[in-house]
Amino acid sequence: MSGVHGTRGDGSAITDEAVEAMADEAEQGYDVEAIQRRRGGRPPLGSSAASVESVRLDPELKRALLLRAAEERISVSEAIRRAIGAYVQAG
Repeated sequence: MSGVHGTRGDGSAITDEAVEAMADEAEQGYDVEAIQRRRGGRPPLGSSAASVESVRLDPELKRALLLRAAEERISVSEAIRRAIGAYVQAG
């Protein structure tokens, strides 16, 4: 009995047959050095790796942030970075 186990990033189905093919490929082994050489991921924000900080926002501030970011067509993260940048420069 064939089943679907979700979808790939491109929207195509992950079927039992696709799982078998991936398992066969994995059993043959991978070139670890080739995988490590792959480029990708998020681009750096500055001169070195960025850190992730966590903040607590009250619901009203979070809503205002979401609305402002949507209005400017930027991510919430970008809105926060801009706000912190302005705060630091003002000091």
